[in-house]
Amino acid sequence: MEFLNRDIVSIRDFSREELENVFAVARGMEKNGYDATLLNGRRIALLFYEPSTRTRLSFQAAAQSLGAATIWFAGAEGTSVMKGETLKDTIETVANYADAIVIRHPYDGAARWAAEITTRRAAKGEKKVPVINGGDGRNEHPTQTMLDLYTILQSQGRIDGLTIAMVGDLKYGRTCHSLAYALGMYSCRIRLVAPEQLQMPSHVLSYLGSRGIECTQHAAIEEVIGEADILYMTRIQRERFPDENEYNRVRGLYRVTRKTLQSAKPTMRLMHPLPRVDEISVDVDDDARSYYFKQAGNGVPIRAALLAMVLGGIS
Repeated sequence: MEFLNRDIVSIRDFSREELENVFAVARGMEKNGYDATLLNGRRIALLFYEPSTRTRLSFQAAAQSLGAATIWFAGAEGTSVMKGETLKDTIETVANYADAIVIRHPYDGAARWAAEITTRRAAKGEKKVPVINGGDGRNEHPTQTMLDLYTILQSQGRIDGLTIAMVGDLKYGRTCHSLAYALGMYSCRIRLVAPEQLQMPSHVLSYLGSRGIECTQHAAIEEVIGEADILYMTRIQRERFPDENEYNRVRGLYRVTRKTLQSAKPTMRLMHPLPRVDEISVDVDDDARSYYFKQAGNGVPIRAALLAMVLGGIS
C-alpha cells in the first residue's frame, strides 16, 4: 500500500513488508543523511494533549531535518480546548494550517476519530491532511512500535527466533499493546511479566494466539531473564489507574538492577520506552546491555522516514 497521504493510526494497519520498507528508508537516512529540502515549505502540527518529551521532540527534530516547519501545543492549557472546544473542531481548524497532524490524546480511539475527520474533509474536496497517532490513551502508539522494532533489528540483527519479554504495566501500556500486535507478524516467543491485575488484555492475547505466537504469562522477571533476548521494561502508569489504591498495590513491583542482569545473556538488550521512574536502577545505565537511550534516539530516523513517505512520496 502506498504511504503518500496515509494515516498512521494503528500498527495493525501495516503489513510486515510495509514496516520493513519504513526501516529501510530510516537506515538510508542514517547512512546518507537527511534531505533538508524534501519537505521544504510543509508544516507539521503537533497536537499533544498529554505530556511528552521523546515523541514530541523527535517528531519536531525529524520534521526540521527534512526542512518542514512545526506548529504545536503541549497540553490543553492556553488553547480553546479550555473553553470547551471539541476534538472535532480542533482538527477541522488545524487541518487548515498544516500538511500533517501528529496527535497525542488521553482518549482511546482519538487518533482514529481525527483521521476520519480529515478523510471526510478530503471527500468534500479539501486537501488530505494525514493524521499520525502519537499515542491515544491506553490504546496504541504505532510510531513507538516502529522504532522499537527498528531497535530490536539494530541490536540483534533479526526479530524472527527471538525471545522477547515485556515487563510491567501490560494492561494500560499502549506501547506494549502495539508491540505485541507487531510481533504477531514475526516468528518469535513472547514472555509477559506482570501481576495478574496488570496482565495483557484478552483481545491482544487472542490476536497472538490466532497468529500462532508462543506466549506465556509470568509473575516475576527471574522466570524469564535467562532466556530473554530483549527485556522490554515499562513503568507502572499512575495516570492510567482509575483507582489510586490499585496503583499503590503494584507500584515498584518490578526493578532491574545489576544483580538482575547477572542472570541475563551477554547479548540481551534492555529496552524501555521511557520515561522510567524506578523500574531500572541508574547504575544499570553503564551496562553494555542497556539500550534504552539508543532506542529513544531511533525516534528521529523512524519518524523522519514516516514523514518523508507520508508527505514526500518516498518509497
